[in-house]
Amino acid sequence: MKIEILGVGCPKCKHLIANVQAAVEELNVTAEIAKVTDIDKITEYGVMITPALAIDGKVVSVGKVLAKDEIKYLLER
Repeated sequence: MKIEILGVGCPKCKHLIANVQAAVEELNVTAEIAKVTDIDKITEYGVMITPALAIDGKVVSVGKVLAKDEIKYLLER
């Protein structure tokens, strides 16, 4: 599983990264967590508002910091 956090490094992006890491640890899943900070790459996903979250190449959240439990729900689907 590949989880990407799309954003330029703002505080909201950093908070989302921490929530993703906590969710992955609690679920005990194997996942590659990557930060995407290149604006061109972010816009290739069709994202205009950050932070955004993509799981296995599919954008699942845009413009908000998901809580750990929301991320766990998305990862379990």
